[in-house]
Amino acid sequence: MSSVLVTGGAGFLGAHVAQELVSRGHDVVVLDDLSGGLAEQVPRGARFVRGSVVDDGLVEGLFREARFEVVYHLAAYAAEGLSPFIRRFNYTNNVIGSMTVLNACLRHDVRRLVFTSSIAVYGAGELPLRESTTPRPEDPYGIAKYAVELDLAAATRQHGLEHAIFRPHNVYGELQSMRDRYRNVVGIFLNQVLRGEPLTVFGDGRQTRAFTYVRDLVPTIADGGFAEAARNRVMNVGGDAHSTVLELAETLREVTGSRVEIRHLPARHEVAHAWADHALVRELLGAKLDATPLREGLARTWAWAKQAGPQPTPPFSAIEVERGLPPSWR
Repeated sequence: MSSVLVTGGAGFLGAHVAQELVSRGHDVVVLDDLSGGLAEQVPRGARFVRGSVVDDGLVEGLFREARFEVVYHLAAYAAEGLSPFIRRFNYTNNVIGSMTVLNACLRHDVRRLVFTSSIAVYGAGELPLRESTTPRPEDPYGIAKYAVELDLAAATRQHGLEHAIFRPHNVYGELQSMRDRYRNVVGIFLNQVLRGEPLTVFGDGRQTRAFTYVRDLVPTIADGGFAEAARNRVMNVGGDAHSTVLELAETLREVTGSRVEIRHLPARHEVAHAWADHALVRELLGAKLDATPLREGLARTWAWAKQAGPQPTPPFSAIEVERGLPPSWR
């Protein structure tokens, strides 16, 4: 089988992808700085290297030693809502870090780089969002992801590096961080239930998203490194069924049996409605993305969350701009 690197492989989605690749018999190395992941989430059978994708010397040495055939680049700080207030941090980790990995791929003849982008690249486009939609990201996180997509396409044209780009959205499930107060509303809600705190909703809660159970999309992302049909393609990946944030909160209360209240906070700047079309990834890779209904996925995630227990949610220590920062994040 193949020698494979998974950056961010101790984090939520990365750990699931690494596990899938190990189960397929690949020789997997995980690179993660543990800023958002946990060492115990690295799957058994993978080799763990602690370090950051921003560390050029470490990345270069790792590539020189391991001779990877395929690289799955999932390392990122995916706090879309917080990104306008941490622009330097956002671009350092999500663009400079990605370019560090890309350079190493080019220097060491990696065959294909699989990149997890984001539905955030579209901004407030016409629904459902399709790969043919012109990206117009509305925040630094989406801008960073789109910048990496553009550079990957350039690297393919100029150097022949194959790529496969996935644009996932609103993924939830076991192993997701409940310690981060700024991102992943399902994780935030789960921790609030465990702590007996109100479920906090920005604005009226009528924002719509397609919440996607993690195990439904992981096999497709794993396929991206090897399937000929995925070569040099950009693909939306996620569920079709969309719900409002309020519907999510109510469903979670039912699943958990909790009576915590729903507390509305002042609205923040965000895209109101975002869900995508997935016809392309189904056509190319036979993806089965809606296998787990929201209630069932939440029940599985809740069973895991109860074992993990309530988590502390420390504030981000390096806010760069406080102007416009939601009061609840101060």
